[in-house]
Amino acid sequence: MKNYELLSINMKCGISLLKGVRGIFFGLALFLSNSVFAQVSASIDSTSIQIGEEIRYRMQVEVDSTRIVIFPEGQTFLPLEVIESYKTDTTKNGNRFSLLKEYALTQFDSGSYTIPRQKVMIGDQVFLTDSLKVEVRDVLVDTTKQKMFEIKPLVDVDASFFNLEKYIWWILIPLILIGLMVFLLFRRKKRKEAKEDQLPPYERAILALQRIDASHLLEEDSHKEYYSQLSDTARKYIDEEVYDHAMESTTDELIARLDEEIKTGALNLDKHTIEELKSVLKTADMAKFANSKPDIITAKADRNVIERVINETKNAIPEPTEEELLADEEYRKTVAEKKLRRKILLGSLAGIGVIVTTLMIFIIVKGYDVVKDSLLGHPTKELAETEWISSTYGSPPVTISTPKVLIRNNFQLTEEQKQILKGNETFVYGSLIGNFYITVSTVQYNQETEVDLNKVVESVVGNFESQGAKNITVKDEEYETLAGAKGVKVFGSLEVTNPMSKKDQKSDYLMLNFAENGGYQQIMVVYNKEDRYAKDVAQRIINSVELKNAE
Repeated sequence: MKNYELLSINMKCGISLLKGVRGIFFGLALFLSNSVFAQVSASIDSTSIQIGEEIRYRMQVEVDSTRIVIFPEGQTFLPLEVIESYKTDTTKNGNRFSLLKEYALTQFDSGSYTIPRQKVMIGDQVFLTDSLKVEVRDVLVDTTKQKMFEIKPLVDVDASFFNLEKYIWWILIPLILIGLMVFLLFRRKKRKEAKEDQLPPYERAILALQRIDASHLLEEDSHKEYYSQLSDTARKYIDEEVYDHAMESTTDELIARLDEEIKTGALNLDKHTIEELKSVLKTADMAKFANSKPDIITAKADRNVIERVINETKNAIPEPTEEELLADEEYRKTVAEKKLRRKILLGSLAGIGVIVTTLMIFIIVKGYDVVKDSLLGHPTKELAETEWISSTYGSPPVTISTPKVLIRNNFQLTEEQKQILKGNETFVYGSLIGNFYITVSTVQYNQETEVDLNKVVESVVGNFESQGAKNITVKDEEYETLAGAKGVKVFGSLEVTNPMSKKDQKSDYLMLNFAENGGYQQIMVVYNKEDRYAKDVAQRIINSVELKNAE
């Protein structure tokens, strides 16, 4: 190989090596520029606390001032709970920041706990703190000095978020008071109007003029309203006393009719009075329809003209005959009866409105089915709300709470049952095809006998089938009463045909079986599956079961 070729190869290798070294230094510089030089530490103010006591968790971060630090938020300290997350305390030292973040933690169960490692984001890198151990101690109680009390009995609590029985009066009473105030004001106004309506036409007309004087309409520049009331007062009086179409007639029509009444002698009124009335009515028409505004002196003079017209018209009307008086009295009675019927109708509608509003409030809060059952009644709901009875039945005794007293019922045992039971006492409420069926059966053996409860479970299907049930499902589990009596709980579903309706009724059942106190006890509740109240009633019955002298 020639020398210049070797020289060329060596130069190429040197250049490649140089590029590789430069690449390494460049990558290292890039890595160092993106790396975060920070210190993260965590500590707690106590490693041992009592239940519910507060513990302070401190997180210290030393970082360059150009970096963004994100501390953990939320329940990241489980199994300890975060009570409060305090604001970050920042201290600047040259071009670096010292950040202090504190959390208040606690735990309400005793034991040894480990606070997990916490993530702190600095720039785009994650730093983890050390995990810390905490001991949570019980609160020691000296039972020799602390007074002890009996355990309080169970109390039924409404699980709904809104207790209607508690707040219904707070809703109804204000509604009733507001409704009563509106009714009284409305009634007062109606009585006042009715009292005025009972006045003779002349007195009503003079009262209307007095109201116009007290209204100050002219001072308020309400000429249109002033002349409207003035015109209506004159027309209403003439409508009731002279011409019964005065309200809907035009001014010319009304004046023409009054002229006819004067010509026929039915109205003894001066022609000059008619001309004055015509002038005022024409002025009123201009004020109402052409926005004319006569001066105050003219307006008050027109008011006096209307009063004079009313007075002269009253004097010009002949005295009514006895027949006219009787007809008028009959008319007044008819009007009074119509008003009474109208008041009764309005009162009835108001009462119906109050009832409907109350029902709507109940339906919105409690639901349609609950309201319907409360109004129309529901047999199982009535069982749940009645006063329950706690009684002891049979031997060995069974104590149970039920809505009704159970009745003794002796029935023949099946052959399968006779293999287990020698005789029994049975107490019953309801029937298998009803909404609710309760039975309590007890057996006392003449000699010590070991009862195999598993065989009892196996006989459940046959027992139900003997009573006409079908499609029976059976599940069982161990059961223990509050007093410590142990047994087997059997539960499931079945169908039974109603002999009256010929329809199948789907039911659920709960059955408790015990072999306590030298005997055998069975408690069974069967209820309609579609009955929305039955499940709670059945569970309440089952939860009340106790065997006397059970340890």
